[in-house]
Amino acid sequence: MLGRIHSFESFGTVDGPGIRFVVFMQGCPLRCKYCHNPDTWNLSGGTQYTAEQVAQNALRYKKYWRGGGGVTVSGGEPLLQIEFVTELFGILKKEGVHCAVDTSGMTFNPESAQSVEKHTALIGVADLFLLDIKHIDPQGCRRLTGFDNKNELAFAKFLSENGKDIWIRQVLVPGITDGEEYLNRTREFIDTLSTVRRVEVLPYHTMGEVKYKNLGIDYPLAGVKPPEKEIVERAKAILGAR
Repeated sequence: MLGRIHSFESFGTVDGPGIRFVVFMQGCPLRCKYCHNPDTWNLSGGTQYTAEQVAQNALRYKKYWRGGGGVTVSGGEPLLQIEFVTELFGILKKEGVHCAVDTSGMTFNPESAQSVEKHTALIGVADLFLLDIKHIDPQGCRRLTGFDNKNELAFAKFLSENGKDIWIRQVLVPGITDGEEYLNRTREFIDTLSTVRRVEVLPYHTMGEVKYKNLGIDYPLAGVKPPEKEIVERAKAILGAR
């Protein structure tokens, strides 16, 4: 099967445990206002590879994963190409590789038998899910991403019910996701999940702004500054982050 790939990172250190070979998939339906990879949105972009080609590319770095590393598939939204990711992980699991997915969970539809079947097949070959909680409020999520959070939260529960390890990631954006009430509601939801192994607070940054300029796209958070250190520490304390 062919998949569309935006790029690779050989020695990632922030996308799961240990040193990771990171596959950035092409395509994303969301338009998160803080997105720093707008060049991954277009599903028809990128370069086509077979799952076997990607696996062989990644396995060249296997010797560096002895401390608990592996392969992470990110994006874009990698689960737009869920069959490709499942095939890739199936190949890697035969080589004993730890496989992780960095996803919004928005592709999961609990009311669709086909969607549940595809995601069930994926979790059979995936070890860890890095799950972005975009916004705990449905309308807040729609304003932030263009979609509500129904599928995202359902996917988190699906993973928990099926015993899959989760790392929760919360991007902290001043005026959008840094309010105390918001953070407390997010913590309440996290506490309903039984397989959360880690919570990370990711402070908003402006490093992607230049990409918008180069693509001729208005940057939606122009003028918004990264959160102050004390705001980040408060968020970590509320969410139980490390």
